[in-house]
Amino acid sequence: MLTIGDFSRICRVTPRTLRYYDALGLLCPQAVGENGYRYYRQEQLSDLVKIQRLKGYGFSLGEIKPLLELEDSQLLPYLRQKRQTMRAELEEKKTAIGQVENEILRMEGKNFMENLYHVVLLGEPEQRVFSIRKTIGIDGYHELFNELRAEAKKQGLQQAGPVQMLYYDVSFDPAGSDVEAQMVVAQDAPGVRLSPAHTRAAVLHKGAYGNLHHAYEALCAWLAEHTEYRVCGPAMDRYLNDPHNVSEDELLTGVSFQVEKAKY
Repeated sequence: MLTIGDFSRICRVTPRTLRYYDALGLLCPQAVGENGYRYYRQEQLSDLVKIQRLKGYGFSLGEIKPLLELEDSQLLPYLRQKRQTMRAELEEKKTAIGQVENEILRMEGKNFMENLYHVVLLGEPEQRVFSIRKTIGIDGYHELFNELRAEAKKQGLQQAGPVQMLYYDVSFDPAGSDVEAQMVVAQDAPGVRLSPAHTRAAVLHKGAYGNLHHAYEALCAWLAEHTEYRVCGPAMDRYLNDPHNVSEDELLTGVSFQVEKAKY
């Protein structure tokens, strides 16, 4: 048997932490003497190692308690899920680091966003579009485009331009957006309408869709500096290549706002 001091010294965990684990029922001493001294079996070092490892993986002490009773085969799904969560958090951190670096460059007089995103005014011509409009969450966008393509094929429509997503929400709500998936087509048919000519302030985004917010930030910065223009229609993401045929880094998306000259 090991005293709490011996156990603490061997595993390099303070007696205070061991007493806290005891109070939580995570790691209880094998015996408690009449004098209140705690005694541990040497075999319990493996339990302590498991607790510390799981804690290092980001599990809370409350989550760890039931995991200690599991065999490796039962614990494996929890570790896989934690790995997925950690990877997602890492990507968020990478994005945040990139934003901080860009802000530092801007403050140092090196506006990275201006170099990366060149805002242009595009004269959008009149065009025929076939579309489906729904209120859905972001996770439903892919299926909406599949539905759009299937319906276009059913009607024998020939695609004559890119597919694009328009956003009609009064306020931003990623869980339930009022969106319209559009396909530019070559001929008239039921459900096809003429989209009138208009002007758009646009940038080209290269890379993952998850980073499109950088393009929107560049557009917002441009609008803040060019108050002679105002937004007069929905935002639009225009998908210029197929994610099934190119890598995520090579994806090209045109991001734009419909604008007009402000009337004073």
